[in-house]
Amino acid sequence: MTRPKKDRSETETAVWPKLPHTKWTDTIETVHMWSQIVGKIRMELSPWVNHSWSVPLYVTPRGLTTSSIPYGRGAFQIDFDLIGHALPIVTSDGQVKTIALGSKTVADFYAEVLAALDEMGIEVSINPIPNELPDPIAFHKDQVHGTYEREHITALHGALVHSARVMNEFRAAFIGKVSPVHFFWGSFDLAVTRFSGRTAPPHPGGMPNLPDVVAREAYSHEVSSCGFWLGNREAPDPIFYAYAYPTPDGFSDAPVRPKDAFWLGDLGEFVLPYDAVRRSGSPDEDLFAFCQTTYEAAADLAKWDRKSLEWERGYRPLPRGS
Repeated sequence: MTRPKKDRSETETAVWPKLPHTKWTDTIETVHMWSQIVGKIRMELSPWVNHSWSVPLYVTPRGLTTSSIPYGRGAFQIDFDLIGHALPIVTSDGQVKTIALGSKTVADFYAEVLAALDEMGIEVSINPIPNELPDPIAFHKDQVHGTYEREHITALHGALVHSARVMNEFRAAFIGKVSPVHFFWGSFDLAVTRFSGRTAPPHPGGMPNLPDVVAREAYSHEVSSCGFWLGNREAPDPIFYAYAYPTPDGFSDAPVRPKDAFWLGDLGEFVLPYDAVRRSGSPDEDLFAFCQTTYEAAADLAKWDRKSLEWERGYRPLPRGS
């Protein structure tokens, strides 16, 4: 008996995982703090790249990675293996140490990571105060966050993989300056940003729990950005978001797709609920449309030179197999 072939929309819907929202908050908060520890190690040892591009993590088929971090005459890398539930640390001279991921406090994780690096001959000191959070607890004192539910991690990984996959396709249709699709551990969200090439007015600052100097450097140039935010205890529903800086006149009234997208005035950005994407007949197409139509609205209203900044979706300058 042959298995019936699924059409594309059925396959897409099946692979976008249902997220547990309020049920996974404890796990998300714990892994958020762990990611800040690992991210701060990368930030401390990596050469600074404009707009904090030397700071974030990257989605991999198995989880998240720092990518290669230079150290001395070599390099090392730290990965969150969210399938194997482990944190491997590897060096260019062949050393490997692996820390098991499970329910443990932030303080214990912090101590384990620093001890493993010390044993590998990697000296690093980071600011132990978490970023972009109200009332942060220093990593070495944090006995509050220590939950790790594997089923929640599986959902997290799936959502990141599929979101990054579509966002990378969106990124590829732009030939101007554009960021990688990267995961910012401060705000705990996935993002990609396109640049017009023009400078922007100085950012006013005042972003909660983010130093003004960081915000001003991040928004020194005109941008259109979209991303995926996982939610928190106060606002547990994961969303895709899109904004422009500076926000052009009329942006909030621009027609965007899909139909479930809407303007959220409190944040000054468009949002699209993750669940609306997951339940749609074509999740990939709906997320791409959200990224594309919000970008087009920002670029058209701000009069970007779109002809010199874009090429067609899926365009390849060389034929396959070349």
